[in-house]
Formats: sequence, C-alpha cells, structure tokens
Amino acid sequence: MSEIRRRKQAHLELCATRDVEARRSTLLEEVQLLHEALPDLSLSEVDPSVELFGRRLRAPIVISGMTGGTERAGEINRDLATVAQKCGLALGLGSQRALWQDASLADTYRVRDVAPDILLFGNIGAVQARDAGPEAVADLVRKVGADALCVHLNVAQELVQDEGDRDFRGCLDALARLAASLPVPLVVKETGCGFAPATLARLRAAGIRWVDVSGAGGTSWPRVEALRGSPRQRELGETLRDWGIPTAAAIAFAHRAGLGTIASGGIRDAHDVVRALALGAQAVGMALPFLRARETGGQVAAHALAERLCEGVRALLLLIGARRPEQAGLAPRRLGAALRAWLGPDDAVRERER
Repeated sequence: MSEIRRRKQAHLELCATRDVEARRSTLLEEVQLLHEALPDLSLSEVDPSVELFGRRLRAPIVISGMTGGTERAGEINRDLATVAQKCGLALGLGSQRALWQDASLADTYRVRDVAPDILLFGNIGAVQARDAGPEAVADLVRKVGADALCVHLNVAQELVQDEGDRDFRGCLDALARLAASLPVPLVVKETGCGFAPATLARLRAAGIRWVDVSGAGGTSWPRVEALRGSPRQRELGETLRDWGIPTAAAIAFAHRAGLGTIASGGIRDAHDVVRALALGAQAVGMALPFLRARETGGQVAAHALAERLCEGVRALLLLIGARRPEQAGLAPRRLGAALRAWLGPDDAVRERER
C-alpha cells in the first residue's frame, strides 16, 4: 500500500474512533435566536430548501468531504452519496490528491451511479492545485463528475504531518488562475482553522466568490496528525490542537467580506445549522457526525441523521418565524460576550421587526 493510502486509512480510523476534536468552542452557542411565539405560519409553509450551484437541496446541508483513495474510502463515499441522493443533500469528496497521483484509484471517488442528482463537490489541496496546474485540476473535476470544486487550505495540518508540505508559496496565485479558468464554481475551503478578515479580502481580490470557512471548534487536523505522527510531531500537534478562528466568527467575517459562505467546523445539530444561517451562511457542512453515524450503524444510521437534521432545521425556522433559510439572517438574536469580542459591538444585538 502506498504512503498516501496508508495515511488516508489512518485518518479514517482515527476520526471514527478517537478523540480528534478541538477542546475550544465554535462559539455558535453564543448565537441566541429569540423564540417567536406567534410565527403566523404553518409548518407546511416552511421550506428549508435552497438552490446552490444550480442544484436544489432539500435543506442547506452538505455532507462534507472526508475521504478517498482506498477501498474503504470508496465504500464510505458511496454510502454517503446514497444518503445524499435519498435526502436531497449535497456531498463533498475527500482530497483527490491520491487520484492525481494514481489514476487507478478513480473508483474510490466515483459516486454518480448511485447519486446522479446530488450537488457534488470535488476536492484538492491548494499546494497540489498549484503544482498540477488548472488543466490537470479541471481533469480531476471531470473524472468524478463534480458540480463544483473545493480547494482546501490546511497549513496547520501539513506542519504537523511528518510527510506534510512545508512550502505554501504561490497558492493565492494558483487560486486566482483556477477562479478565472475552471469550468465549475470554485470554493476555497479551510480545514478547521477558519479565515481572518484580511485573508478573505485577499481571496476576494483574487476573484474568489465562495468559501467554506471550516472554523476552529470541530475536528482538529493537527490533533489527528498528532495521533499518528512521530514524538516531535505529536508535541507540535498538541500545541496546535486548538489553533484557529472559531467557526461563528469565521462565518460572520466571510459574510462581511461579501463572499458566498458554507459554514463548517463543529456543526453538530440542527440548532448549529440555523445559527450558522443566522450569521450569514448559505449552507453548512458536516463531516464527523456523518462518518461516525455510518461507521456505527451503516447507511441506515447516516440516513436517519440526515432526516433528523432536515426536520430539525424546518422546525427551528418556524420557531424564529422564517419561511426560508435565507430569512434566518433577519431573525432577532443576541450574541454572547465571547463572540462579541471577536466581532465588535455592532453585531451584539439584533431585534429587527419583521
């Protein structure tokens, strides 16, 4: 088995069974949505669906990219793609770096035969996108039939990984070239450390229009790498376990920057989904809950999780008086002190009349 396939296998095992989450909060609990006791709505009038990149989703939920490149990864991708197809959700594939290096691994990423109608995201690292060039990246998109591409940024993870990248020069220029040439939409995705306002401004200036904020507070990839690394790397991984910008702050920063926003990083239930929408996200991404549901109860458990999330989002929209997900941003809310410290006083209270 190749080094990259061994690494992917280890990542799956660790995420499925070990304590891999950050110890800090996403700060989503600091978003208190005010209950509307008189919503003047029927539940049947609440429509949690959204249109994203030309596909209609039953609810604004993406089963985020996790894996690929091994037989087990292929089974997971196909099971979760089947769930996404049945429930009307989107799906992200894991990094296609393994496919870029070995074309024989294509079947571990292919899911269109079981999920012909879903919104499907391809995935490649920024360093690999820089090295491969736009034409090769576009070919990776075509090979899996993706509707959009996530290019992920994972500097903290790479620094902890024994075999990780250490040279990140030229990545912004590579993203700008992809934004100008890629035949599908481009989403720049963090991997658990979030985005600062200045970084978002640079991305926007480079022609990027969508980000997946993947803030701190969920799965910590430095922690994952610490669990499989050398003693020196384990120490660095623990140092960086909680590094980053909390998810709630990263969502608000991206919204302020005028970027389309997918919110991920510690989204764990329907309440988190609606809180993220209230902060300005158009959709949310969840990975670890779906992986663990699938690992413990198979496709049935992952399907049940998806159904609970969809119904929970619908109920919560009613409870804040919103007919559609995009109205969540108008709902009355109060932000806690810890989140206000990140965002400033202007966002502390919103009690706008409908």
